[in-house]
Amino acid sequence: MQGTTVRRTGLGLAVATALTGLAACTSTASSDGPGEDDPARGRSLAALRSAERATERAGSARVESTTAMGSLMSMRADGVLGWEGGMTGTLTITYTGGTVADTMRRLGSASIQAHYLPDAYYARMSEKFAEKTGGKRWIRYAYEDLEALTGGSGAHFGDQMRSTTPNQSVKLLLASGDVRKVGRETVRGRSATHWSGTVTAADVTDAGLRKQLAEAGVTSETLDVWVDERDLLVKKVEKARTATGVTTQTAHYADYGVPVRAQRPPLADTGDFEDLLRERPSSAP
Repeated sequence: MQGTTVRRTGLGLAVATALTGLAACTSTASSDGPGEDDPARGRSLAALRSAERATERAGSARVESTTAMGSLMSMRADGVLGWEGGMTGTLTITYTGGTVADTMRRLGSASIQAHYLPDAYYARMSEKFAEKTGGKRWIRYAYEDLEALTGGSGAHFGDQMRSTTPNQSVKLLLASGDVRKVGRETVRGRSATHWSGTVTAADVTDAGLRKQLAEAGVTSETLDVWVDERDLLVKKVEKARTATGVTTQTAHYADYGVPVRAQRPPLADTGDFEDLLRERPSSAP
């Protein structure tokens, strides 16, 4: 029975893991960190808080990212995301390595389109995939359904998908006990200030975040962010150490305030992730 379940849910798990890779390193954090009585640290925190607020107010941006999750997956994503009133946007996701990429290539979906909406995200799969789902080319992933991925700890991914915005990386860095200004650097032709720090569970004052980190198996996370002269985040690099290995994500942000358009796919052309998990083994992908 267990082997049948694994085969039946393999595609859904692969796709959900790949898509949540966008959020794999980003957590919502308290902006209260230790040692604010130190003048130098106080100035650093003030500058980062300005960046966090300016980036949040911008509301949307063009995003390019790469994510690596050990031998499981590597991928790149590019598109436009907005975060006013919940996550919205569209990304093109391309799987470049790992076991997830092997699975997706076998299904003819080495690259997919993802639509992000406040309650769920949708992945457009290949014609080969549609042959296994009654002709339906889209999978709908309701965020609450992600709990089914890993026996409950998938709820962490659902929370992540709701809050994966550029300013969240700055918030997490604000919780670091060793946040420091590295210096001025150029990022894709733009002058920016580089900030760096490491976050451990001991640094985090928010009980909800500590629980999320524990569920995700994160033991420590190193963050680097680059902030331009308008206090907008232009680049981030996050490296999280977990019980199963290291996950790394690099992202570039540009065109803040860009219009965001994300539409729900036609209902008749959409299959629900939860329904796929209940499919008979003979008909499931």
